[in-house]
Amino acid sequence: MLLQILTLLGALGMFLFGMNMMSSGLQKASGDRLRKLLSSITSNRFRGVITGLGITALIQSSSATTVMVVGFVNAGLLTLIQAVGVIMGANIGTTMTAWIISLLGFKADISIIAVPLMALGFILSMMKSEKRKNIGEFVIGFALLFLGLSFMKSSVPDLESTPEVLSFIQGWTSYGFGSVLLFLLIGTILTLILQSSSATIALTMVMLTMGWMPFEFAAAMILGENIGTTITANIAATVGNTSAKRAALAHTVFNVFGVVWALIFFRPFVGFIGNIISSLGLPNPTEIGLEVTSDANQTALLYGLSMLHTVFNVITTFILVWFCPQIVKLVSAIIKMPKGSEEHEVFRLKYIEGGPVSTAELSIKQALREVVHFGRISQKGLDYALKAVSSKTGDEFDTYRKKLVKYEEISDRMELEIANYLHKIPTAEISTATSEKIRTLYSIIGELESLGDSGETIGNIIVRRNLHNKTFNEAELKNIANMFERVNIAYNVMIANLTCAADGKPVDLISAQNAEVQINQLRNDLRDEEMYKMEGKSDFLTSVYYLDLISELERMGDYIINVSQALV
Repeated sequence: MLLQILTLLGALGMFLFGMNMMSSGLQKASGDRLRKLLSSITSNRFRGVITGLGITALIQSSSATTVMVVGFVNAGLLTLIQAVGVIMGANIGTTMTAWIISLLGFKADISIIAVPLMALGFILSMMKSEKRKNIGEFVIGFALLFLGLSFMKSSVPDLESTPEVLSFIQGWTSYGFGSVLLFLLIGTILTLILQSSSATIALTMVMLTMGWMPFEFAAAMILGENIGTTITANIAATVGNTSAKRAALAHTVFNVFGVVWALIFFRPFVGFIGNIISSLGLPNPTEIGLEVTSDANQTALLYGLSMLHTVFNVITTFILVWFCPQIVKLVSAIIKMPKGSEEHEVFRLKYIEGGPVSTAELSIKQALREVVHFGRISQKGLDYALKAVSSKTGDEFDTYRKKLVKYEEISDRMELEIANYLHKIPTAEISTATSEKIRTLYSIIGELESLGDSGETIGNIIVRRNLHNKTFNEAELKNIANMFERVNIAYNVMIANLTCAADGKPVDLISAQNAEVQINQLRNDLRDEEMYKMEGKSDFLTSVYYLDLISELERMGDYIINVSQALV
């Protein structure tokens, strides 16, 4: 008995490992296509449903899709209402797993070809092509999944030889509707433990076809599994921002609502599923009981459970898709924005508050969004630098100089935290192109940090000027303001290019180069003009500080163009 239990646990582990490997291989093989598809979703909730359905049906993991969606909401790529639609579609898409198991895992003995498939997957994984390696990972995962399912079927005790198991379970089936709630709870707990509704569904199917429980209690377990599966997204959201937490909660609201209506109409709903299956020429699964004596009965039970899972999610989606705005309001009321978060948003990371998300590519997407935020913070520092230069009094200057020092510290912190985030992205299983993107991000955050240093340097130049009781005349202040304006234009182009990169759009390098040329040209003109004036000046210190300031602003232009060039 102990050996059977250990074998069952090992089979579950193999099934889960295979499922994760298959999903991961497909995600990596698809490259950016899935993520581009998600990020291109409009506010049309129905399109979101279809997108979530299609992606989940492809990668065979609603948890992966939901975690991906939470990551996109966290990164600002999806609004909350868009995410709700995708999550609804993901719940429908995940029902494909049950159908695959019903049609292939039980009807055909795929375990026979599992080992040859693993050999094929191994050969593909040894090839130089990244795409073929990822396909090889998918093939191995597919083989392990069905091999685990085969071991699961063989390790579940035969009730004829172990009648004590049946008597034990039958003790749970004598409480009427209370038994339905009990099996619902069992399904929820199993899914919480296994962190995979697919594995729990597979286990439920095995127990059902082995005669451990009647159809209605297996149906209750399926409902419970829909609640248990929401825990993955909620775990992923714990390190995300408020919007990410709301997206995960929306997933829970969807599934809990579905379970509530299904419980209210449990008997009619199960009966409706039974009628659908019987209309296909198969026995009614609700009438089979524990007598799974024929292939027809087994098929009816499997199809019935798969049909129930699909119809349950389709009906729930059909009801709730019209109430997406209300769901958003509900989760927003439950998870409120932290007090003062808007005021202090600029002084902290906005999108990557936790570790890397489900895939390296998505982690990079989030990092890019954070870099856009970093760029905007840096540009705000430029505004304070101009105000510091233009200050009329010592107190006014001290106010803005303190802000420049603070923004330099913020730049240092953001560079460090983004770098730490990038460092946590696993590099063992990523493509060469993805590695290059990570190196590019390291370079960009270094340039943005240098821009923060320049802001503080400008403040220090004015400190030295004030110590020598020097001031800039109106003409010099006007020239400096013009230089600041040129740098600000370059900033706007840089941020636009960072945003394009984050959205997967082409970068406008021509505009960036033109902005840099304008900065250099103005620097040269002002420098030549001032050098000419210095020949007849007795007060050269003012000119030194003036030229230092102009040079530092030109240096900022160099850092800015470096960012756009790194994106190409």
